[in-house]
Amino acid sequence: MTPRTGAALPAATCVDPLATAWGAAASASGLVSLLRGARVRLELPGAGDLRWHLADAAVLGPLHEQACDERGNPWPQPLVSHYARYFRDGNRTAYEALVAARQQRLTRAVVMALVSDDGGPASWAGAGRDAWLDEVIDGAYLLCEQSSWSWAAHDDVFTRSGEVVPDLGRPFLDLGAGEVAAQLAWLDHVLGARLDERAPGLRTRIRGEAVRRVIRPFLDRMDWHWLGLDGDVHNWNPWIHSNLIAAALFLVDHPETQARTVARCIEGLDRFFASLPADGAIDEGFAYWWNGAGRALEGLALLEQATGGGLDAGLPVVRELVAYPHRMHIGANWFLNVADGPAQAASALPWDMLHGWAVRLGDQDAARHAAAMAAPRIEAAAGLGRVLHSLVATVEEVGGEAGVKKAETPPLVPFAWCPSVQIMVAREAAGTSRGLFLAAKGGHNGEHHNHKDVGSVVVAADGVPLLVDAGQPTYTAKTFGPDRYEIRAMQSAWHSVPAPFGLEQGAGREYAAVVLAEPAPDGPTLELALGPAYGLRPDAWTRTSSLDRNAGKVVVADRWDLDGARDNGTSDVDIAYLAAGTVRLGQGAATVLPAGIPGAGGTRGLALRWEPASAVVLVDEWTLDDPLLASVWGEKLTRLRFRLPMTEKSRAAGAFTLTAEVTP
Repeated sequence: MTPRTGAALPAATCVDPLATAWGAAASASGLVSLLRGARVRLELPGAGDLRWHLADAAVLGPLHEQACDERGNPWPQPLVSHYARYFRDGNRTAYEALVAARQQRLTRAVVMALVSDDGGPASWAGAGRDAWLDEVIDGAYLLCEQSSWSWAAHDDVFTRSGEVVPDLGRPFLDLGAGEVAAQLAWLDHVLGARLDERAPGLRTRIRGEAVRRVIRPFLDRMDWHWLGLDGDVHNWNPWIHSNLIAAALFLVDHPETQARTVARCIEGLDRFFASLPADGAIDEGFAYWWNGAGRALEGLALLEQATGGGLDAGLPVVRELVAYPHRMHIGANWFLNVADGPAQAASALPWDMLHGWAVRLGDQDAARHAAAMAAPRIEAAAGLGRVLHSLVATVEEVGGEAGVKKAETPPLVPFAWCPSVQIMVAREAAGTSRGLFLAAKGGHNGEHHNHKDVGSVVVAADGVPLLVDAGQPTYTAKTFGPDRYEIRAMQSAWHSVPAPFGLEQGAGREYAAVVLAEPAPDGPTLELALGPAYGLRPDAWTRTSSLDRNAGKVVVADRWDLDGARDNGTSDVDIAYLAAGTVRLGQGAATVLPAGIPGAGGTRGLALRWEPASAVVLVDEWTLDDPLLASVWGEKLTRLRFRLPMTEKSRAAGAFTLTAEVTP
């Protein structure tokens, strides 16, 4: 099952940028010699290194506490009944949550085995190195015994055979399998010698399972959808390929097989980088940047280290990619979300990785942003490889003492325009989240993880989004199936967009916006023709979204020239705005306050006015019973629908304008 609902964006970078830059050195024959001695060149140290002993107890505190609580207790046990639930009732989380819990426990055990090494100044009371090594051994062996490393939602066993039990003879190589292989690879890299002492034979078993479940399926089959051979390249591509690079480097001992695996990973990553637009934007949005572009950057860095610089990762395509996250920043932990992305950044993101790239490229804004967002603690949910790299990055050896990177303030850039995805963001004043923030989106409805959001706007006050995009609900079988747009969060009716004749936007690349006027930094205004998103002629509907910094207001102006009702529509026009927090409605005006949004704080909100004031306002409350949505927005979201009945005159020359200002 592919995580997409339409065609990929056209490539705007050079064809095969990795092959162009690296040439024969990136071939299987060239890599045999380049990868010789690769493991000792990596920046991540093995057990016994001083850097593990310098780990800050404050950074590791929560991880240590949870590791101690769970050590000695039964391990999470995913069962076939959990696996089968996806095929029976569409539930993904019953199985995936148990798998994640098992892997996160193993990650915590690996960290504790490293920092509790004999004689280390960061030794923890209550358990020594061997006790934690036994915890690691048990967790790693359980993964080797686990029937499937793939997630049920991706396995093709049911579609092929009607069975709901994993087929041991035909392992499915997906995100889950790649994550397990990489976890075992990083575990082997940092604890290998210790494991040989404590559990001889375990590393042999790990290698055998990795080759059988991951390496051989990767080398023997070319029909994996995530390879991107059909031109559709999405975030699975770099996510899996980068994990496979780690698996090949640490778990494949045969030089020719290792080189062949890495060479094919480079070919796959090349397709991803070639698909990127020149502006570095990701159509899946900020949240998926980390498990798409971010994974690709990690793969590049690993290749460069493993080859001793023989494969130089400093490629031109990377620069704009690194800038994308901070350009989407609204304020605090809020980011512009499109498609299947939450508006709050996850707590386990590897900001240190982004910081390292920004420093290397000399991008001061990206570096400031990454340093400002860096979490004060390490979380196992990030995955073992990221946890280990983040832990080392928090330590600076200065006179033998541990230090943490100095905190920064985010740049909060005043303007950004990404033409490839037709996204404009603008804020009232640079360097501060106080005041108004506007994001306006065009795009098309064939984007990866697409929601029907062509023409949508997000408006924030003092860094808190109040006219919002609901974002990602909990994934189920319906999420990536033919009934995807039955899910409310994916429908245009529940985005801040118009509904001419009450129509829902269409699904597919042809349902798109046309940019009529590109925005400029000094007067951020995006003018779009939205007719095609509804199957209408382009000039049937135009939307102009602007931020007037001098007047301190956002103005969204809709104009239409409609030629007649549609058989599948109504005789009215609806214009919807989705609001978070507390909405108070008055005559021709409303306020939206942050009260009710988890952790939002502040008292200022948005004051809304509209013309014509006579528009009928329909209020629909959406009670959020989905835990992912509720964790971001609280108990509910509120839709304001402005309904304008059509006469012959208003149909041909209609107008509606919404103005938003910050409340006093």
